[in-house]
Amino acid sequence: MAKITLDNLAHAYYPNPKSEDDFALKELNHDWADGEAYALLGSSGCGKSTLLNIISGLLHPSQGRILFDDHDVTHATTADRNIAQVFQFPVVYDTMTVRDNLAFPLKNRGADPSYIKQRVQQIGQMIGMEAMLDKRARGLTADAKQKISLGRGMVREDVNALLFDEPLTVIDPHMKWELRTQLKSLHHEFGHTMIYVTHDQTEALTFADKVVVMYDGRVVQIGTPQELFERPEHTFVGYFIGSPGMNVIPAEVSGNLANVHGASLTLPRGYASLTGKVEIGVRPEFVMLTAGEGLPVTVRRVEDVGRHKIVRAALFGNDINVVAGEGQEISPDMTRISFDPAHVNVYVDDWLTQGEAA
Repeated sequence: MAKITLDNLAHAYYPNPKSEDDFALKELNHDWADGEAYALLGSSGCGKSTLLNIISGLLHPSQGRILFDDHDVTHATTADRNIAQVFQFPVVYDTMTVRDNLAFPLKNRGADPSYIKQRVQQIGQMIGMEAMLDKRARGLTADAKQKISLGRGMVREDVNALLFDEPLTVIDPHMKWELRTQLKSLHHEFGHTMIYVTHDQTEALTFADKVVVMYDGRVVQIGTPQELFERPEHTFVGYFIGSPGMNVIPAEVSGNLANVHGASLTLPRGYASLTGKVEIGVRPEFVMLTAGEGLPVTVRRVEDVGRHKIVRAALFGNDINVVAGEGQEISPDMTRISFDPAHVNVYVDDWLTQGEAA
């Protein structure tokens, strides 16, 4: 296992980048703790796979360094970094059996045959292929081959890090849940440093100790699922985490009051004069639909999703979502909303502003 340090790291895919916009991966300075499980989460093209490939050694950064346990590995080969990587689409040896595919990394390193046999059996059981260990990989389904790739990545216990690049894309939904559970179990048992790239928030939030949210080539927040939900540091985090995502509403903020189209809201913190694009952000879970006081809304539709209802509404022309309880009645006279003040965040140019305690 290893602590991974990203030191002044950035990457552009063509020579002589002249501005920040030319970089696919903007400058990063982070320490990722030894033995933790991280998820790199973001939409397609945000730089997740670029960063993963730099960590693994498949890509050399335009600037900066990668360190494993404070040892510079920027110019080291993938083999010398002692990592295992599982890719989005299965990479297996078709002429080999499942057993031999799983054993290959251990045989390459001269492991004891009895240990190889025991470990392959253990991993075969973990990925649900114990009964298929002596079948050749050729002819197996895509999801079966990907399970072999996952197993081969997990078979070594001595790696510095395990890297996963959207490994469950070709796996059926039920098996995705099982394999995520197995990966989590493996992490708890052996304490590998794990980095898991995905665009799926459910995968990220259920797998990782810390989620690294990326947007437009930069890391915008690293935190626990609870931190990302309660205090998104960037409006993209609020939008991307949660279903529905955070409501973001243009506002004027002065002191501990936010003004939305002439209506005032009390904020839990005080703010000096703010310039730029000022917005408030509040999760749908902390918006209440009422028939009393509050901001006027037009309810467009109500979606009953079983455990709760999602109210889709318009607030001064802006879309806004409300999460209501499963048993809550939504009556025609409920045309106002109020916010839980403790869960209203203030953003300037998309970044969270802390303010002063009231």
